[in-house]
Amino acid sequence: MEKNIVSPTKEVLKEKYLNTRNSTLTLCKYLKTEDYVAQPILDVSPPKWHLGHTTWFFEYFILMGYADNYKEYNPSFAYFFNSYYESLGNRVFRGDRGNMTRPSVEEIYQYRNVVDEAIIMLLDSIPFPSGELSKLITIGINHEQQHQELLLTDIKYILGHNPLYPPLFPQKQIPLSSGNGHKSVEEYLEVEEGLYEIGTSDTDYFSYDNERAKHKVYLHPFRFLNRLVTNGEYLAFIEDKGYQNFNFWLSEGWDWIKQSQIESPLYWHKIDNNWFYYTLTEGLTKIDKNSPVTHISFYEAEAYAKWKNKRLLTEQEWESACLLYTPNPSSNNNFMESQAFEPKPRESENSLQLFGDCWEWTNSAYLPYPYYQKEPGALGEYNGKFMINQMVLRGGSCATPLSHIRPTYRNFFQTEKRWQYTGIRLADYIS
Repeated sequence: MEKNIVSPTKEVLKEKYLNTRNSTLTLCKYLKTEDYVAQPILDVSPPKWHLGHTTWFFEYFILMGYADNYKEYNPSFAYFFNSYYESLGNRVFRGDRGNMTRPSVEEIYQYRNVVDEAIIMLLDSIPFPSGELSKLITIGINHEQQHQELLLTDIKYILGHNPLYPPLFPQKQIPLSSGNGHKSVEEYLEVEEGLYEIGTSDTDYFSYDNERAKHKVYLHPFRFLNRLVTNGEYLAFIEDKGYQNFNFWLSEGWDWIKQSQIESPLYWHKIDNNWFYYTLTEGLTKIDKNSPVTHISFYEAEAYAKWKNKRLLTEQEWESACLLYTPNPSSNNNFMESQAFEPKPRESENSLQLFGDCWEWTNSAYLPYPYYQKEPGALGEYNGKFMINQMVLRGGSCATPLSHIRPTYRNFFQTEKRWQYTGIRLADYIS
């Protein structure tokens, strides 16, 4: 965030802070104590670690520097809850987070309460927040929103690999398919060639340093699918032995599916000749063929596009198409607030699904923009040092908070990752 960004009032900051912190607790409402500790793979962090880490972020970056007479809750917590900040000292190996039975879940909730009270007390003690304090609290809020999505996807992995396939929520929140979903015809929208502006230099709203600065790119004419690829369409790829045909796969992708014995999206199971998948709201259930396919690696997305004689959008094409056709996310999109926690069939031809439902793999490597400048200090480790060997995703998902996303937002993961809500949109050039 730029230093000269317009600072919100302390009342607005307090409201956003409390709403964000309470939303995190709501996501954990139905967890059992044992669920908080599990870490089945390296990518997945225990839910209690997310609760502690986001709290430590506010304590270390804000309270330790701005709250007079604040006493650190527990000096040993920094070793456990520091994620990847080399400049802030030693930390526990990521794969050992699930081995830490202490601090207890109860103590972590107490820790959250203490820090929340201290943040509110800090804001109440000043007439208005300085630009730097406002910046840090805003970053902390956005940081916690990122962890809300990670909480959901990590919990899904934990429960989705339990042989009982228990749902997280006690009953279905929102029907995934109303039966009125728009027919999945294959229609494309066009974007003319020319110069387009990408990224942001706007100081009126929050952005991460990897979204800056605004710059021009030249795009050849292209067209893109006016919706996300569905489970039913991806099932056709599977049934056509797409996973057995090396011609559709990048060399690394082909090695990956062979070594890992990948034959379908994550959470898919073939039982008695029928395909099922795991969802947080229903447990193991038959796949909805009209819903967007998700939990797909970049390798799978790219192979499917080749099978269709199409390609993936670049991130510059995605952002330009988004700004042209649907520049603003809204509550009509399927975000975390809809409580579906699964991609849904689009309801009409006007729903392009560019926001929400699932993150869209692009064919763009995660690299710095022209004029990129990383944040100073420890916060400079937030994005910049990961700009290698990863691909960009755009648009947000059904686990992303609505207020967290924007057209310029750049997500990024390694090519084989599937535990996030990741999906596919097709594109091709116009001759």
